[in-house]
Amino acid sequence: MPHGNASTLLADLGGTNVRFALAGPDATSPLVMDSIRRYRVKEFPSLADAARQYFADTGRSASQAVIAAAGRIAGGETVKVTNNPWAIVAHALQAELGMRAVHLVNDFAAQSMAVPLLAADSLLPVGALSAPKLDGTQPQTFVVMGPGTGLGVAGLLWRDQKWIVLESEGGHAGFAAHTTEDVEILHRLNARFGRVSNERMICGNGLVNLYLALADIAGQPAEEYTPEDITARAEDGSDPLCVRTVETLAGIFGSVAGDLVLSLGGWDGVYLTGGVLPFLLPWLHRGGFRERFEAKGRFRETMERVPTLAIVHPEPGLLGAAAIALSAAGQSLQLPH
Repeated sequence: MPHGNASTLLADLGGTNVRFALAGPDATSPLVMDSIRRYRVKEFPSLADAARQYFADTGRSASQAVIAAAGRIAGGETVKVTNNPWAIVAHALQAELGMRAVHLVNDFAAQSMAVPLLAADSLLPVGALSAPKLDGTQPQTFVVMGPGTGLGVAGLLWRDQKWIVLESEGGHAGFAAHTTEDVEILHRLNARFGRVSNERMICGNGLVNLYLALADIAGQPAEEYTPEDITARAEDGSDPLCVRTVETLAGIFGSVAGDLVLSLGGWDGVYLTGGVLPFLLPWLHRGGFRERFEAKGRFRETMERVPTLAIVHPEPGLLGAAAIALSAAGQSLQLPH
């Protein structure tokens, strides 16, 4: 665990990019914003090499680290990052970088711990409900989820005067079809992949999976599009099938978010995040996301009262890692809103 006021390196490690920064002592905003740098994973053989490049580029140093990684942390010590070639062992990384402590956490544990530090201007309601008040006077339970290279899922609980993160791999839970079109999509993805998880659709590459399935359903020839091709053609309206693909993803995203509320008891709200979210936001506002989020049969009235908030802070993963470093050093988080 990080110690005292020693300088702490922060890393937010996904399948495509790794972002580094340093933690500061400010309990309201512990992330040092001008220390942030981003590197492409494929350009470095290991996390240690990328960290050395960060120190060389910035002229900074650190004696300990909090690493938020997109994968399951085994025994608090090792992680094989999902959709990423790096395997990380905390004590080995500590030795390579000459640090006195390296702490591994799941990336959505970090995303979740950012929530108590988010100011009002870092949240954007999706739907008519505003952000819930985090005042610490009663137990609260939230879902934190979102698409990037994969689909991250966590629970955030306020209990006994402290924040608790329920780490999960909920993105790999099996996809539940809710509409006739969902069933047709599921048939096609099942033929390709066997078991079909939510992550097969709700992530960057999920756009391609959905596009190919929808093209087959429509009896249209499919182009060899990348996720970027699909989003660009959806944004400019030049390809109706690309538009339909993004609309479909937004709707399925809503269904899965609603299912997670039911599964985790996240009645106080859902925080949406992830690298694909900025592009998806306009499509989430168009109705399909909330309609399918609320369409939970006998629980519709309850779901209509659950807010969904998009996190628009530029670096919530690093902010949450900084919050974890602060908490580990024995300091209390200060709520800004």
